[in-house]
Amino acid sequence: MDYEELIALLVFIIPMCFTPGPNNMLCAAHGSQHGFRATIPLTLGMLVGWSSLGLAVGLATVFIEDNQEIFLLLTYIGAAYIAYLGYKIATQDPTKEKADTETERLGFTTGLVLQIVNGKAWVHFLVLMTSWGTLFGTGFTSKAILVGINATAGYPAVLTWAVFGVGLSKIFSTPEKARILNGLLGISLFAVAVWISLPH
Repeated sequence: MDYEELIALLVFIIPMCFTPGPNNMLCAAHGSQHGFRATIPLTLGMLVGWSSLGLAVGLATVFIEDNQEIFLLLTYIGAAYIAYLGYKIATQDPTKEKADTETERLGFTTGLVLQIVNGKAWVHFLVLMTSWGTLFGTGFTSKAILVGINATAGYPAVLTWAVFGVGLSKIFSTPEKARILNGLLGISLFAVAVWISLPH
């Protein structure tokens, strides 16, 4: 194994997992509104969806690369969905009773489905598989190891952003400040949606 390539892999993976993206921003927004514990199902859905997508891309890298129209369609669908989530967060009324907002919590299924239309995740795994797909050898096993490394870095990242969101909610503790926080987080998600829909 080429250890220089391994270092380059980690330099790619860690910033990609911890920098703002659809998963991280959504976890921050959800954590700020519902707390860390209530965000765990969402993060577990992201973990399963992210890893499943990575395995699928590992198996179908050549097909996806040869069918850019499919990739672009998924990217635009993902951008629209993320923008919708941003709108919902930005317009949520922080003065509602907790019982009224229970149904608005996002769970495992949302985290799972989001990965299918997460443009950043598709780009991430396409780059990963085409650049480091044979780092641990040939065949599917090497790609599965890459997905495992991603999960090891990615899950702490979404948990960290959820904690960050909880911290923000304590700073923005009054209804007026909570509205500002919801608006900022919603706009941030919308900006992420715009970014992933632009050509790179």
